[in-house]
Amino acid sequence: MMRSSERKDVLTRFGGRRRLMMSMRTVTTIVFAMAALVILAGCGGTLKYPNYYTLNLPAPPDPAPAENVHAAVAVREFRAPAYLRQGAIVYKPSPEQIGFYAYHHWAINPCEFVTNAVIERLRASGVFAHVKSYDGRLDTEYVLSGRLEKLEEIDYAGGVKVEVAITAQMTNLATGRTVWTNAVSDVGDVNKHDVPAVVSEMNRTMERAIRKLLSPMPADVATGPTTAERN
Repeated sequence: MMRSSERKDVLTRFGGRRRLMMSMRTVTTIVFAMAALVILAGCGGTLKYPNYYTLNLPAPPDPAPAENVHAAVAVREFRAPAYLRQGAIVYKPSPEQIGFYAYHHWAINPCEFVTNAVIERLRASGVFAHVKSYDGRLDTEYVLSGRLEKLEEIDYAGGVKVEVAITAQMTNLATGRTVWTNAVSDVGDVNKHDVPAVVSEMNRTMERAIRKLLSPMPADVATGPTTAERN
């Protein structure tokens, strides 16, 4: 049978081991915490947050339509390749390679931006009596649909450039016939290789591309069918 003194000695040794283990765990935790702080300090010591950008085209004037204009058009949301809809600003180090800026993103879907810009400029042109976003209703004479083919930084073939390419077509809803198509591409030079400078040049290049896309518009599309012709 264990004596009282022996029992106390055993308990004392057990308590000592327990305190030692707890102390070692505390030291290990502190070491890992300090290592994490060192790693963060080596990375700059602060978290890096994404930067968000949008294109900002100048607002077009809004003249009244000409007297002989009576056609209305609805504009579907433009489509785009999947890689342009990822949110990150795109760059191409070679014709075959696509890269994404990890911390530089679009604040608005480029497809939505192009659609709104086309609607604003069609309204400002005075070519149509009414221009609206397509909502599925067949209450217009025409529907315009399109695709943003390119919106990217180009880092090959000498210097830094941006390229914007857009295609569009207009359909007569009464006949189902395509009455107008256009495809444009525009390239701009970037003088300073940083993302804000790239976005600024994308803005200027996009404005030129949309202006080329929407002009000229055929006269028969502009005037549209008369009420008697529609009935």
